[in-house]
Amino acid sequence: MTMDVRVLRQDDWHEWYAKLELAFGGVPEAPEEHALWDDLTEFDRSIGVWDGDRCVGTAGAFTFRVTVPGGAQVPAAGVTMVSVAATDRRRGVLTSMMRRQLDDVRSWGEPLAVLTASEPAIYGRFGYGIATRQASVEIDSTRVRINAPAGTDDVRLRFADVAEAAAACEAVYVRTIGTRPGMLARRPGWERLPLLDPPSEREGASPMQCVLAERDGETVGYVRFHNKPEWDAAGPKGRITLRHIDALDPAAYAALWRFLLDIDLTSAVQARNRPVDDPLFSLVSDIRRCQVRLRDSMHVRLVDLGAALEARTYQAPVDIVLDVADEFCPWNAGRWRLTGDAKGASCKRTGDSEGTADLALSVRELATVYLGDTSLSALAAAGRVEELRPGSVDEAALAFGSTVAPWLPHGF
Repeated sequence: MTMDVRVLRQDDWHEWYAKLELAFGGVPEAPEEHALWDDLTEFDRSIGVWDGDRCVGTAGAFTFRVTVPGGAQVPAAGVTMVSVAATDRRRGVLTSMMRRQLDDVRSWGEPLAVLTASEPAIYGRFGYGIATRQASVEIDSTRVRINAPAGTDDVRLRFADVAEAAAACEAVYVRTIGTRPGMLARRPGWERLPLLDPPSEREGASPMQCVLAERDGETVGYVRFHNKPEWDAAGPKGRITLRHIDALDPAAYAALWRFLLDIDLTSAVQARNRPVDDPLFSLVSDIRRCQVRLRDSMHVRLVDLGAALEARTYQAPVDIVLDVADEFCPWNAGRWRLTGDAKGASCKRTGDSEGTADLALSVRELATVYLGDTSLSALAAAGRVEELRPGSVDEAALAFGSTVAPWLPHGF
């Protein structure tokens, strides 16, 4: 029977979403989580693959804007809810969805597609590159202290009801969006996501707690966390699990971290998603006792290569010709001349008769360096970028860098 790739109808959502849950293990979500994703799903941007009356594949695309180097917020499709039924693997289901989806994103005029991958090896063949990473920490709070900057003691902290403080916390988050590449500007409704707190995901810890940081009556930061009390023969050894932390200045940030490390009856603080250059690492007294680990986070796909490269700025002047391979989106393939600096950029096609290219690489490598996390020099050293003009790798690597590491603060 022929497979049919079609836009999701609202009446089909429950079956479509049930197949997604089954592909990820078959454990139903909490009712409030299920209801939120029902509300957030953009039906006209979601597709399913149907084999007769069976749904065998799912994929969606949220409407986001992603901060890029220079501070611009670029339209991006947040690829999500991708699954293929275990009974229908190796039939081209995923490829057919990726083909349809990238064609759709191009028709919507969105230069980027972004996703987080259940397994990092899946999406490279479709032109996605790992563009941000995240750090996790496990801090021994009995041995680590915060070297707080001036003004930290002037920050007032107070517990607040999670729901009642939601608007103040969201206002702080919105003000931080432009400070790092990779951060997401979201449509209304997404402020509900960080408030989800199903007991099944607490691992025996408390309901989510919230503390606000205030100065002169203004909320300048917040932290949301869980507290898991534990005891042994030697006494208390509770664990704090960070959910979210944001602050508008160094003193407020230090005050919140100092609070977390000083909570009574606890001996550890863990956080699963922090920037790789988190200021925390310069605040702690002993980085060795923070057990820092890195992993991939957001994967980026340049859907409209020229528009994507023009949307960001470059931290050093650059004038190079890129010879780009892109088999899956052939409209990106060929030679492009990129000129730019800290004020703006131009990226236009060039003909083969206009001289030789400076660098040869695939669109996946361009996506990997797009937000400034990985250096072109590192990719060249790995054999993934070919230098055709001596010195062009160093020139481009410096230009594509970012003064702060890109970071995706939450999944989707």
